[in-house]
Amino acid sequence: MSKDTVTFTNNRTGESFEFPILDGTMGPSVVDISTFYQDTGMFTFDRGYTSTASCRSRITFIDGDKGQLMYRGYDISYLAQERTFLDVAYLLLNKELPTIEQRVDFCLEMKKRSFIHEGMKKLFDAFPDNAHPMAILSAGVSALSTFYFEHIDIDNPDEYMEMAKRIVAKIPTIAAFSYRSSLGLPIIYPDLDRGFTENFLYMLRGYPHKHIDLKPIEIKALDTIFTLHADHEQNASTTTVRNVASTHAHPYAAISAGIGALWGRAHGGANESVIRQLEMIGSVDRVDEFIKRAKDKDDPFRLMGFGHRVYKNFDPRANILKKIRTELMKEIEIDSKLVEVANRIEEIALTDDYFISRKLYPNIDFYSGLILQALKIPKEMFAVIFVIGRTPGWISQWIELKEQPTIKIARPRQLYLGPVDITPKH
Repeated sequence: MSKDTVTFTNNRTGESFEFPILDGTMGPSVVDISTFYQDTGMFTFDRGYTSTASCRSRITFIDGDKGQLMYRGYDISYLAQERTFLDVAYLLLNKELPTIEQRVDFCLEMKKRSFIHEGMKKLFDAFPDNAHPMAILSAGVSALSTFYFEHIDIDNPDEYMEMAKRIVAKIPTIAAFSYRSSLGLPIIYPDLDRGFTENFLYMLRGYPHKHIDLKPIEIKALDTIFTLHADHEQNASTTTVRNVASTHAHPYAAISAGIGALWGRAHGGANESVIRQLEMIGSVDRVDEFIKRAKDKDDPFRLMGFGHRVYKNFDPRANILKKIRTELMKEIEIDSKLVEVANRIEEIALTDDYFISRKLYPNIDFYSGLILQALKIPKEMFAVIFVIGRTPGWISQWIELKEQPTIKIARPRQLYLGPVDITPKH
């Protein structure tokens, strides 16, 4: 076997086949098995795609063993602490960070595009009271294609960049309108004097003709959460966006599908599950009881907010949010009882061999839920916050797919275990 190929030998037939090894700029090399079925007559089996690279990408890099995350080559710590979410959105869309002049122009364009078509308000009125904001948001994003139908077929880069900026700008407005509509509250329009993240909090909390006091630390905390969620390689929702996009569906349909995938409790709903579990545990006195249950392999109880599918070290995003949570505690009220419970669980997990040996470190969801609760964002909006942050990543992934010379529709195969032909013979 040469250093550039991998040899597969079928012991049943004695046949051998060679497949090329492809190297990226960072991370593991991959074996190109795109002709595997053609060559061998067999499929590969990779449940959950744990060892399968589904695409080439230049957007995000993760090293789970080192606890490293980078957008376009920039470390997440630098971006989260030194840059704003709109800087990151610009970076993802344009492949470079903005100059001062570009930042000013981009921020202004985001403000102007933040308003939605007045006709969309009828859509919010059509939903019943207490409809989940994620359901309304998904429908609202899909409906954008009916109001901006000129982008049904997008082939010109200028057109899809305009579409990308439009959707990034309008998602927070649709999200805020979705929430307020679900509660029967008056809708608050975007304020052109406020920045991107401040505007969202204002639309969420505000009331007509009433001044809303938003502390800088609140805006910084939410902006950081948006930044940390902006992209995360080929996770379930991003893969969903790419899969739908591979059918040449409208980009708004692809983003709407991504929202549906993100809504899942194991994905975007994880931080809500953390808060509900902390509330269920209730007090520090009960932590040991639930830690014992988490270790019991016969108990279905699972400790939320620990471990990660990719990170086998400390989630770098969690480290950043832990510092933000500390800053928040100094300036605004955080439910001290929940913080005490969380701190005790974290203390045990970081010193207990059971968690250490299994690399079950606190992840981003363990900290983000408490921060969002401190920002007076209701639990049913946690996944919506995730959507706002992730939209630049989703649309950048869509653009990357669109820019490929050819687009191949996603079509996984299967290992069939059903009945053999049982059609009656005559």
